[in-house]
Amino acid sequence: MPEARDLIDRAYDDLSRLEEAEEAVHATIAALDRGEIRVAEKVEGEWVVHEWVKRAILLYFRVAPLEVSRAGPFEYHDRIPTKTGLDEAGVRVVPPGTVRYGAFCEPGVVVMPGYVNIGARVGTGTMIDTWATVGSCAQVGRHVHLSGGVGIGGVLEPPSARPVIIEDGAFIGSRCILVEGVLIEEGAVLGANTVITSSTPIVDVTGPEPVEYRGRVPARAVVVPGSRPRKFPAGTYHLPCALIIGERSASTDRKTSLNEALRVFGVQA
Repeated sequence: MPEARDLIDRAYDDLSRLEEAEEAVHATIAALDRGEIRVAEKVEGEWVVHEWVKRAILLYFRVAPLEVSRAGPFEYHDRIPTKTGLDEAGVRVVPPGTVRYGAFCEPGVVVMPGYVNIGARVGTGTMIDTWATVGSCAQVGRHVHLSGGVGIGGVLEPPSARPVIIEDGAFIGSRCILVEGVLIEEGAVLGANTVITSSTPIVDVTGPEPVEYRGRVPARAVVVPGSRPRKFPAGTYHLPCALIIGERSASTDRKTSLNEALRVFGVQA
């Protein structure tokens, strides 16, 4: 959509041109909703952010009018409606789960009473469990399990910032929090209550010496919450970190490997 992209980029830099870009903004959000474009995608092994699409979402908040909508006895007042056509798309949403217009779910996605925000993309076979939230622009792969209460942060600004990305086959345990554009690579397992931000130390403790990562959980890693001491003028205190305590076996299928990881490493789901 090169013409739409040019109009959106110009309007984002100069809001006086927003009116001439309004049609392009609506067309871009509609394409997002249909899954024809996406905020971020993997190109030759690296994740690439399409900044202009995030800019379109930010402009959409300006051009979309506030409207009243109702679902039974509930009333809402918002600029963005809920997604429609779920039946035809093969997506199951359990009340009061919500998928917002401008998000895309592939066939076979199940959304329990959770939430999927605009710009997000969720792959086939993925389960979004009760009270799990998928923030704006987050990219969730195929056959991922987001357990109850998982919080996937939204990343809209700056438009160049990478959203939270969870690759295929990952398992995210209950009450995990993932924010600030962190990348959870394919097949990783996060134990319950693991919190990862862009600055959280992710420490591999499986070898003779610790190996530290930031902002990325390696493929098939089994991760649990941890802490490590740090000295302050007032004394020594423990700050949170995440610990890589093992690796899922690549020789088994996804379900068997997951069960094995949870059992062998004592990870709480």
